[in-house]
Amino acid sequence: MRKPEHPGVFLQRCYLVPLNISQSDLSRILGISRRRVNEIVNGQRAISADTALKLAAQFNTTPMFWLEKQQLWELYRALHSTVAAPESVVD
Repeated sequence: MRKPEHPGVFLQRCYLVPLNISQSDLSRILGISRRRVNEIVNGQRAISADTALKLAAQFNTTPMFWLEKQQLWELYRALHSTVAAPESVVD
């Protein structure tokens, strides 16, 4: 499985930069804090269902579009951070 792009990095690359929208602008548009937007864009915060709804309305996508990107990111991280559990001993 190829490493997916964090949905916040995708947001920055595919929406904010091409549309010339700053993080501050997006925070005002969505009615969320600039810190929240910044943490999402920097891959330090997940996109919640609430944020997915707001992004979908703003960028004419679906909430599932954003949540699926988030889920792929989380699944990849879980898969690659799992430490092999020791085998159980059967008596």
